Amino acid sequence: MRKKTKQIIDHLSKQTWDNYKALCLVRLPLISFLYERGWRQAFTIVGGFPGAEKEFEIMKGFLKPVLGGNILDASCGSGLFSRLFAKSGLFSLVVALDYSENMLKQCYEFIQQEENFPKENFTLVRADISKLPFASNSIDAVHAGAAIHCWPSPSAAIAEITRVLRPGGVFVATTFVRDGPLSYVPFLSGITKDLGGFSFLSEGELEDLCRASGLVGFKCIRNRLFVMISATKPI
Repeated sequence: MRKKTKQIIDHLSKQTWDNYKALCLVRLPLISFLYERGWRQAFTIVGGFPGAEKEFEIMKGFLKPVLGGNILDASCGSGLFSRLFAKSGLFSLVVALDYSENMLKQCYEFIQQEENFPKENFTLVRADISKLPFASNSIDAVHAGAAIHCWPSPSAAIAEITRVLRPGGVFVATTFVRDGPLSYVPFLSGITKDLGGFSFLSEGELEDLCRASGLVGFKCIRNRLFVMISATKPI
């Protein structure tokens, strides 16, 4: 019994340490600087991500029911999609939220460099994805681009996203999916679920997380390791 308990504690300790290392990585100034200067673009080569502009066009279809409302760009990074949302004029307010101070600083710097950026309808917020500083049923849409695999607890994060979504609100996200090409390689498939604090989930696991949080109408689009999912909070 003691041996089993120790094994559980050891496992949790390693998981906590891995999550801590992952959080530290994404908060580094260098990562913030590189994110839109090659890091994010590499997702297209490595994982099959369509690229920001194409992803934006695809997700607009999922977000159509809530256009004109407010949108939270959760784990926004350097604000790649936050800025696209703001400049599109499709939303009344864009909230760019991230846990990394350096990512938010980089987002601010990009905004300052753009002419005629709609700053009056844009705000930056630093917060933990599992403890969102918003009232329940107050957000029309939540987007999380290439972020779920970085969250220490995807289940807690999606439950919190569901809480702040208004009835009829839409959650749309992209991430690396685990049951892609790597699932057919015995060695790699065994290490991709939890790699250095990053959680790579399967399509079924992503759907289960949405369902467990109370979201309905799960949909997804896939290409190699890329997946875009969407689900709605029931009215």
